[in-house]
Amino acid sequence: MNLLILVVDDEPDVELLFRQQFRRDLRGGRFTMEFAQSAAAALQCITDAATASLILILSDINMPGMSGLELLPKAKAVRPDVPVIMITAYGDADTKRKALESGAEALFTKPIDFPMLRSEIEMRVERAA
Repeated sequence: MNLLILVVDDEPDVELLFRQQFRRDLRGGRFTMEFAQSAAAALQCITDAATASLILILSDINMPGMSGLELLPKAKAVRPDVPVIMITAYGDADTKRKALESGAEALFTKPIDFPMLRSEIEMRVERAA
């Protein structure tokens, strides 16, 4: 089974960072990661992955064009079964409330706590197995 994690962030260096953090998992084929640099590209990936085992969407909130908070209900409409974790540099209470009310599973602040993210991913991988 090919487990897929979608990471949505407009900063190109995010892909490199995630690939470094999860290189053993990616090399070992435990899961794959796709990267989208805009909410529109993310929606296309989500739609295209309709038959894939998409187990998690990680999305930045502040992006040009459509924000992560605007992407969230659209992603949930296409794949209500897939949990979404929002990522933001601004972890204020209002942003957190909006994200959780819109259906986000959690809100992580930058810099990302990778051990905490790894445990979230492990939980999803085990559930999907």
